[in-house]
Amino acid sequence: MAVVVDRDAKRLELVRQRFPELDASRDVAAVLASPDIDAVVVATPTGTHYEVVKAALDAGKHVLVEKPITDSVKTATELCELAESKKLTLMVGHVFVYNQAAQRVKQYLTDGDLGRIYYISMVRTNLGPIRVDVNSAWDLASHDISLANYWLDGEPVTAAAVGGSWINSGVEDAVFATLRYPNEVLVNLHVSWLNPRKNRDITVVGDQRMLTFDDMSITEPLRIYDKQVAGDRTQVVDSFASFRMSVRDGDIVIPKVSAGEPLRSECNHFIDAIESGKPPLTGGREGTSVVRVLEAISRSVQNRGREEKV
Repeated sequence: MAVVVDRDAKRLELVRQRFPELDASRDVAAVLASPDIDAVVVATPTGTHYEVVKAALDAGKHVLVEKPITDSVKTATELCELAESKKLTLMVGHVFVYNQAAQRVKQYLTDGDLGRIYYISMVRTNLGPIRVDVNSAWDLASHDISLANYWLDGEPVTAAAVGGSWINSGVEDAVFATLRYPNEVLVNLHVSWLNPRKNRDITVVGDQRMLTFDDMSITEPLRIYDKQVAGDRTQVVDSFASFRMSVRDGDIVIPKVSAGEPLRSECNHFIDAIESGKPPLTGGREGTSVVRVLEAISRSVQNRGREEKV
């Protein structure tokens, strides 16, 4: 049994027209009470996640909830504990973790192909959609934080950020944040929904090689640069000639990466997690970690860029 639930009658009518084989309802409670429903996908405004996910878990349903899991660490932790106590799968829709190019980057980092990682620069901008319930960090940076945590096998120690509100007072339209991870790895985030160009650009800089990830490129999302600062690191570079001698500039490799469908992969992963009982890549705990970072970013923005502990 498959049911689509929405409080908006007009949206339900569109669902009926496009997917006539599906049932449609405006009654969340009735659907959650049905013994024929094993799992639910929650794609509602962030502020409603806690209420809807808790009701689903209380009803004994496995849950895939859109990012971020909730709007606070407190409520996210509560949902994790509830899911664990009931032995239910709670997964968060950090869809970019399921991008095949992102998973290839993870493999490069795990294998040490780039050497020691210095920093990661992440840019995610577009013109709209403009939110009123959450700011651009909660809407956009959650993607990049989930990726950075996945790639670096952890979460940052501190966060420092500034943001600007121009369209709706108190809702930052653009946020610039720097996250400090263990081993002195820096991750810099630039997110905005007030940008003339849609960008999803990531640069990973290591001491052996460097990498770029352009999610807007369907055929060539990844490029590996065989570049590094070579030779004696204490050498003083005092001329153009000595600068050229200190930098190694090698080949650029464009690995073949299957485009795939990240959203389909995410949904299949959810089903696999339910059937196997294994924790998903982006489970409730991973989702809570992202919210913990977002809360630190919000505190820093409110304190005009002060570095905050995560």
